[in-house]
Amino acid sequence: MLGLGLITIVAVGVYFLVAELERDIVPISQKVSKRLERLWQVAQIGMKEKKYLRAEKALLTILKLDQKNAAAYNRLGILYSRQKEYKDAIECFEIASSIEPSASSLHNLGLIYYETENYPKAALAFEAAIKMEDGLAARHIAYAKVQEKLQNNDIVIAALQAAVELEANPQSLQLLADALNRDGQADEAKRIQSRIQKLILPAGHTTKVKRSRRVVY
Repeated sequence: MLGLGLITIVAVGVYFLVAELERDIVPISQKVSKRLERLWQVAQIGMKEKKYLRAEKALLTILKLDQKNAAAYNRLGILYSRQKEYKDAIECFEIASSIEPSASSLHNLGLIYYETENYPKAALAFEAAIKMEDGLAARHIAYAKVQEKLQNNDIVIAALQAAVELEANPQSLQLLADALNRDGQADEAKRIQSRIQKLILPAGHTTKVKRSRRVVY
């Protein structure tokens, strides 16, 4: 692990959305040298092939040449999180957010804080991400999961309702039904279960829905 010590900076935490990952790669400026373009290619290939040391070296070299490259910090944070180097991942996401605040870097920061059980900070990061970009169901679901840890069931329900409005699939609906049941709203939970039945079963079938154990972020 090369660490962040190789970068001369002033530093100010899982699962990641694939769409977020792709959007983090900003278009390379015409002023950026061919060397930087090659380094980005090495970093991208290294991430895809799980050659993390190679990718890390390329990203750190990019940051030596461009210390305010928020996209490189965000990608480096994802790399560290995949290796469970959460302290370094948090630092990278925080720097990325301070240089160029984006919903993507804030969401990723929230995921790392969630993974390390720092739920208050995770909630703040998710809230900030949603304020910047509230059109993705996964953002609201992640926010609901951390509020569940904080035992704020009213907020959990509101967040999941927002997620369902954006993407009413069996997984998001089941999470909402479970939250309603925990809140004592059994009738409303049954209504949601009926919606799930209609989504996953052909007309005329009444087979019971099997609950998914998959956690959606």
